[in-house]
Amino acid sequence: MCGITGIFDTRSARTIDRAVLHRMNESQHHRGPDEGSLHLEPGLGFGHRRLSIIDVATGQQPLFNEDGTVCVVFNGEIYNYQELIPELQALGHIFHTKSDTECIVHAWEAWGEACVERFRGMFAFALWDRNRGSLFLARDRLGVKPMFYALLDDGHLVFGSELKSLMAHGGLKRDIDPLAVEEYFALGYVAEPRCIYRQARKLPPAHTLLIRRGESVGEPREYWDVRFTTNATIGLEEACATLATKLEESVRLRLISEVPLGAFLSGGVDSSAVVATMAGLSNEPVNTCSIAFDDPAFNEAAFAQMVADRYRTNHRVEMVKSDDFDLIDTLAHLYDEPYADSSAIPTYRVCQLARKHVTVALSGDGGDESFGGYRRYRLHMLEEGLRAAMPLGLRRPLFGALARAYPKADWAPRVFRAKTTFEGLARTSVEAYFHSMSILRGPMRAQLFSPRLLTELGGYDAQEVFERHAAKANTDDALALIQYLDTKTYLVGDINTKVDRASMAHSLEVREPLMDHKLVEWLATLPSSLKLRGGEAKLLLKKAMEPKLPDAVLYRPKMGFAVPLARWFRGPLKARVREAVLGERLAGTGWFNRRYLEHLVDAHQAGTRDYSAPLWTLLMFEAFLRNGGEGGMPAASGVPQDRREVALQ
Repeated sequence: MCGITGIFDTRSARTIDRAVLHRMNESQHHRGPDEGSLHLEPGLGFGHRRLSIIDVATGQQPLFNEDGTVCVVFNGEIYNYQELIPELQALGHIFHTKSDTECIVHAWEAWGEACVERFRGMFAFALWDRNRGSLFLARDRLGVKPMFYALLDDGHLVFGSELKSLMAHGGLKRDIDPLAVEEYFALGYVAEPRCIYRQARKLPPAHTLLIRRGESVGEPREYWDVRFTTNATIGLEEACATLATKLEESVRLRLISEVPLGAFLSGGVDSSAVVATMAGLSNEPVNTCSIAFDDPAFNEAAFAQMVADRYRTNHRVEMVKSDDFDLIDTLAHLYDEPYADSSAIPTYRVCQLARKHVTVALSGDGGDESFGGYRRYRLHMLEEGLRAAMPLGLRRPLFGALARAYPKADWAPRVFRAKTTFEGLARTSVEAYFHSMSILRGPMRAQLFSPRLLTELGGYDAQEVFERHAAKANTDDALALIQYLDTKTYLVGDINTKVDRASMAHSLEVREPLMDHKLVEWLATLPSSLKLRGGEAKLLLKKAMEPKLPDAVLYRPKMGFAVPLARWFRGPLKARVREAVLGERLAGTGWFNRRYLEHLVDAHQAGTRDYSAPLWTLLMFEAFLRNGGEGGMPAASGVPQDRREVALQ
């Protein structure tokens, strides 16, 4: 696990400024505190910060092929590298290390752009082929590892693991993209491929970008997509047995490490399944860690302890106070872009705890998307049954009118919020799912945004993100469609972003067995009835885990990894919220309706409405602006003169 960055001259082979490259590299020091290296040649500069995991002795980067004409900087893990090495050696390639990184340069020589199709893992890498005069950027299938890039006005293309490395260059324009603002206030993140700044982009998951010197920079190419065929003819018992085998294989691949390794254990089904599988593969007790909350409404520690006791893990628990809200500015620095998932706070804390004991941690992320675990899936499917009973031409005017007439009832359980249900029934499936996923729904954004911002948006609606992906989903299955949408949007933009930045802030590598692309592909072939049946979510995973986990863990209500925002904003953060939301910084953008901002604050703090999610979204946007988008960029220090030299710390 590492941080990568670089500069490529797309026009000619001009000299790259070493001091600038060093500054970009050091902005990501937290991603790789073990070693820092630079490589420069005419028209190219690569930087790498290393967190040593595999081949600690000889796996330094940038890494080259035999004659030095192919160079790579790489972030992530290629889990099947031990299978690829003999295959590449049989083709005549000579290996000088035992690292997965060296597989990449030889795989490029052997298979070109198609090399990524052979890799099983999480990765983002940049590869320079001097003979072809080309730069090749690649990102893993599920978007576990990030990649930002931007074409600057001077013809330099800059890239990095985090946006802060591009900002450290000094040539990136900080013009905020209004369309990114619309996406952020709808979703809580800026969706791929867009970035908060107009000039920058994220390389989408399962995409590559080939750039040849002297040619214009084209569009990324997709090399993989998950297909929810849901047509496998398989019974529940056989599916459980197959899942156990595939999960064991996925976990085994992720146990390869030369440094201490453990797992997150939240007490939920996904992390518990991973820990149970790890315990069956290990001769030593598994290292596990959990966060406990002093607020019982958010505390799952007792369920995590059940699993830890059953498998006799080396379990560490750390109590987080329910008023643990001092990370707001820290999060703004970490995420670079506005990011509004408040569970980033406990995620940051559990990574902080894990790093005290291990360098690698396995997690249960990705399970909800592939196994059908989110509570919203069940509610969406209930609405789908009603939508199917009446054509859209009748539903839209009828339920639209009822939704407008019915009072809002945020205080009630969703099943009793008729306004929300009516709004969903008046929409198509994609519109309804986007509506349910939005932090500030369309009518709220229309009131929040000023006429100036609405003009700048030019009619753009973040719903287009979902529509674009839905057009490629190629499935008529209602559950499969929203699983596909989550895999392309929420999983990448929210979950993976949260875990990557929170873990790398502590120089911790997190591996996700439930996001193994072969496992994801197989699960996508299964009928939706094996995932959600009779209101029971994650049916297959729970049934497969019954011999290994207690029913109290498998069949309890889902809690989530949440913090008490509503109480904070009426109590200890009351003044801070009012100051941030109604202060000069948001007003200075000219993008927000002052009267609506006042309504959000006043109504929430009076207790008449729960606006905690919109207020947190505004609070984090203000923190992004206040931090100047600098992302904690360190001051420039001495510049190493050797190609491979540990940078100043």
